Amino acid sequence: MTTFPQGWTVGLSDVLTASSHGVAPVSGPRYWWGGPLDVEGLALGSTRVAATALQALTGKVFTVSAERVAASFASLENLRVDGRQPQGFAPLSGFRRTADGWIRLHANYPHHEEALKRAMQASSPHAVAVALASSKSTDAERAITEAGGVAASVKTREEWQSSADGSAASTGPWLRFLGSEDGKARRTSWRMSNGHAAHPLHGLRILDLTRVVAGPSASRLLAALGADVLRVDPPDYPELTDLHIDTGFCKRSIELDFKRPAHLKTFHGLLRDCHVIVLGYRPRALERFGLAPQALLERWPALKVVSFNAWGFEHSAGQQRGFDSIVQAACGIADIYRKADGSPGSLPVQALDHATGMGVVAAVALLLADDQHAHAQASLARTAHELLNLSPVPSTREAVEALEVPTREVHTSAYGLLQHVPPPLLMESESLEYSRGPVRYGSSEPTWL
Repeated sequence: MTTFPQGWTVGLSDVLTASSHGVAPVSGPRYWWGGPLDVEGLALGSTRVAATALQALTGKVFTVSAERVAASFASLENLRVDGRQPQGFAPLSGFRRTADGWIRLHANYPHHEEALKRAMQASSPHAVAVALASSKSTDAERAITEAGGVAASVKTREEWQSSADGSAASTGPWLRFLGSEDGKARRTSWRMSNGHAAHPLHGLRILDLTRVVAGPSASRLLAALGADVLRVDPPDYPELTDLHIDTGFCKRSIELDFKRPAHLKTFHGLLRDCHVIVLGYRPRALERFGLAPQALLERWPALKVVSFNAWGFEHSAGQQRGFDSIVQAACGIADIYRKADGSPGSLPVQALDHATGMGVVAAVALLLADDQHAHAQASLARTAHELLNLSPVPSTREAVEALEVPTREVHTSAYGLLQHVPPPLLMESESLEYSRGPVRYGSSEPTWL
């Protein structure tokens, strides 16, 4: 990565103080959320990496705005749909007591809720709580995950670091870049057009096979810069509507069932003219369809692949389901943020998701600018490691500020009047904006523009 400041894709510890030529500037306050960890540093640092990578690719000057970063990292909380605030966590999600501690549950999706109830042999939130109260945390976690649900026992940072999964998550770079197995150059067929100054990524075709927040928030920013982003979801497991609305700006949305040969053929037709594919599923989830990264690169030599998951790629936990809140519980963040009554806490925003999303943006830009690498990897657990290893928040820091939230309105949305926040960047000192609202879920044609 000769066009990028050395070490920036390895870790974030030196990003905020960097001042070399070509590094995207940061404007605005340094602290605003408060709390024991430098969440602002993670947010600003990861966004600065993305901005600097975009700068290196496009030649445009990008500025990281602290106010816009704070708003964007809480974009779902700031969204209003016809005046309605989106639902947060579902009733069965959250922390629950166990016989020996605490466990964090994630049951926002119906199939995960059903798996949780099945594992606990319970039919209501109260019955789940009763069953967990008589179970050990690790036993409950194992039962829930084996049933297809999502849970993590709350660990201390030391317990996480001493585990095999924690040790794996703490090694290697924040963003890992891989070449092709055959060693050949991998030059993208996309070329930036000078005729689209406001949208420097015009003509870039991206297939977005991601869900929830990290990947969709990354492709949302790439789409705002002009990329043609086509998000692909399985019909059997639709995305939650509010998440689709929040991360769907400037993108298109289709549903394809890869178990159906005709749908898989359609997808391969899209791959033929695709420049970048972003994969947010567990490593083996797409292998049976011939869509693992190496298989994709062998068939489509000019393709660039960015893949990420919750837990990483070097150990068995990489095959487990995971979300931002679950990773926080497992790696010690929930323990660090304990409340006065001793119950576990959480970060002020889903910072692991959004920061990993900024890493995905950086990876896309860097791969497009580089002929030697075809594939990049990231994980929420590795991002958590970066947060935990940032310098402690100084006791003399300036007072926490309540930042003004920059808001926009879309009146012509398929979902009614939307109040939302803009992207976290300025481009050439001008406000970067979303040019259009989200389309109706699954309503787009499976073709490129």
